[in-house]
Amino acid sequence: MVELNAWPRAFTVAALLAVTLGPPPKLLAQQTPQAQPPAASVQSQTLLAEAPVTATTHPTPDPNVPKDDRILWTLPNYLTVENASTLPPLTPGGKFKLIARDTFDPVTIGFIGIEAGINQASNTDPSLRQGLKGYSKRYGLAFADNAIGNFMTSAVFPTLLHEDPRFYQMGQGGFLHRAWYAGSRVLITRSDAGKNQCNYSEFLGNIVAAGISNAYHPGPRTLGSNLNIFATQMVWDAVSYEMKEFWPDLHHLVAHHH
Repeated sequence: MVELNAWPRAFTVAALLAVTLGPPPKLLAQQTPQAQPPAASVQSQTLLAEAPVTATTHPTPDPNVPKDDRILWTLPNYLTVENASTLPPLTPGGKFKLIARDTFDPVTIGFIGIEAGINQASNTDPSLRQGLKGYSKRYGLAFADNAIGNFMTSAVFPTLLHEDPRFYQMGQGGFLHRAWYAGSRVLITRSDAGKNQCNYSEFLGNIVAAGISNAYHPGPRTLGSNLNIFATQMVWDAVSYEMKEFWPDLHHLVAHHH
């Protein structure tokens, strides 16, 4: 069975690494209490009270510049919007930039290498054979699958159909309600104007990616295999939305605990 996206399997490996290694040292470091400055004199307080208050403005962050957020401190997570109900729309260039940064992230490249090694060990597609040559072929196929699937569902079709590829975390409410919301994002997305609509990019992107993948993978190349790839990818995408919804909660819980 061909998987168009190494992300779910990479999440499994990342979860094992995160459980084994734990969070990065900066989250475990205890904050050292700082000495309190001496109390200001009455004269200083009076001068401060009489000083004019200057309003400070904070520039609105550019939605096309991703924040460095990683699920389980490893997997890139540039398309998740946390603590915001609306954001300015992404430009077409911004959509492609975000997906390119995710696809060519060093961690993503490394996890695809792990996936290729797993496929080699299980002798997936025996026609590819073993050895360095067989591993290279499996790596190339896995990388192409991941890149094509990412760009089709989150850059190409969202640009053509004016859809927002970002996932807006609900962040509050009961677990079942939030889980239902996250899973339903394979069916519902936002337009660039901020309105809910059918997630055409998810359907069309995965259909096209499955067809392209079936063209260069070893056979059999049938309609049934295309549908199987499409259905598998839709399920994995729903799982990835669940992880994006609940990862900030886990991150905040660990940071608060330490």
